[in-house]
Amino acid sequence: MKLKHIFKEGKSKDAPVLLLLHGTGGTEQDLLPIAQMIDADASVLSVRGNVSENGMPRFFKRLREGVFDEEDLIERTEELNSFLSEAAKEYGFDRNKVIAVGYSNGANIAGSLLFHYENSLNAALLFHPMVPRRGIQLPDQDGVPVFIGAGENDPICPAQETVDLKELLEGANANVTDHWEQMGHRLTESEVKAGASWYLENVKQ
Repeated sequence: MKLKHIFKEGKSKDAPVLLLLHGTGGTEQDLLPIAQMIDADASVLSVRGNVSENGMPRFFKRLREGVFDEEDLIERTEELNSFLSEAAKEYGFDRNKVIAVGYSNGANIAGSLLFHYENSLNAALLFHPMVPRRGIQLPDQDGVPVFIGAGENDPICPAQETVDLKELLEGANANVTDHWEQMGHRLTESEVKAGASWYLENVKQ
């Protein structure tokens, strides 16, 4: 398997699997505490982006701040989707129980999975994501629960991006909840706690 990652089995073999996807410059260690806050019983598959931007790991290339390299995004999204199927076989977890937890660049690649593949994710918690691509037909995400954490004053991810992303995902039949904060692009404890409460209500069986 090409992507550097950590896998930790949860309380049981059939536990949900939290797919952790860090922000620019992060590593596979970054979101482990977040996973604990969301579901301490879940299995964890934490992945490191394999694109380097000035030495900082990312999940796909960008042309400049806020402008994605679409060709690379499509390729890396396909690579991540294939990796999830390989990891499910390797570690013996249910491919249909993968729940993405992504921040910033990691939230964007998680969003891209939803934009390109049906049944790629069971649910997603996207913290400060942007719209991965525009002008494409999304696959049916019938009833997939999605939580979007956003900053009203986020300088990197403008509020309109969240509004548009919610609309596009709802247009593909996903069940989207947005949560707004006033702390710019920071991932706050209150935002994660809101995501954890949402997860308990909407995802954890």
